[in-house]
Amino acid sequence: MDFSIIRCARAILHVTDLAASRKFYVDALGFIETESDSEHIYLRGLEEHTHHSLVLKKSSEPNVEVLGYKVSSDDDLKALSKMFEEKGYETKWMDKGEQHAVGRTLRVQDCSGLPLEFFAEIEPTERLLQRYDLYKGARMQRIDHFNCNVPDVEKAQKFYQDELGFACSEYTDTEDGDVWATWLHRKQTVHDQAFMNGIGPRLHHIGFWLPDPLALINACDVLASMGYGDNLERGPGRHGLSNAFFLYVRDPDGHRIELYNGDYLTSDPDFKPIRWDINDPMRQTFWGHEAPDSWFNEASSVLDVITGKKIEQKPAKLKQHKPTFVI
Repeated sequence: MDFSIIRCARAILHVTDLAASRKFYVDALGFIETESDSEHIYLRGLEEHTHHSLVLKKSSEPNVEVLGYKVSSDDDLKALSKMFEEKGYETKWMDKGEQHAVGRTLRVQDCSGLPLEFFAEIEPTERLLQRYDLYKGARMQRIDHFNCNVPDVEKAQKFYQDELGFACSEYTDTEDGDVWATWLHRKQTVHDQAFMNGIGPRLHHIGFWLPDPLALINACDVLASMGYGDNLERGPGRHGLSNAFFLYVRDPDGHRIELYNGDYLTSDPDFKPIRWDINDPMRQTFWGHEAPDSWFNEASSVLDVITGKKIEQKPAKLKQHKPTFVI
């Protein structure tokens, strides 16, 4: 390949009330607010040295504008653009200055209809990893992954592996050998991008890395004490897949955020993907408890990068199988 994708790097979520979102993300979860204006809040984790990893953008309804990946250089952007255009994808360039704190950016809809962007440049900022006096809420460290519902998981997996250079760490398949969910990575952990069989394209959740499992427990206490008990959707618990501790919360607009800690290294070139049978209950939650119905039925809609309109959602290729869970 003529390009190198480094990692998942940022997301832009449309929210309806910036004040309510600030209270949830900054005061409760503990994100650092780098900057804000009347239309945006730019957030980052304590470990991050870049301007932001999450943008909350004021809008009339909640949607996902884009899921962003960092690449090494502008040459990578040109090579990505060439690849997408040769395969018939319509691309959109945004020059430096069109988006705050981010350089030249390539946007495109992927094979499932998810809105992607790629960029090499983002403004640096002070890393606050050892500013322990600023730690609060979930002690948010950094963005870790995206997880999306798509109608055809095998199609998405093949595209990301063959065309974008992702590797598979773990996957779930059915009795018939169909891939139900897959965990793909560019950085050397379990995943940057996961796909789950379902109505889509939709964003199921964004995962953020925490310093330790106790941060998840502290987040539960803080959220409950601030009146966000109903926003605690699933967990805390441990996944079989990835072995990570998790907690899933819903923001005031319903966007799902995973608080995540404790997966493993996938750097060796001879690492073999781990298969999980869809009927194995320990893959979903290692401790055995089930997810609520909202887990299967609710996710965030996504926008077209060219028109800005909501993407039409399609039914899943495989029949629904409620016991499945993703991370």
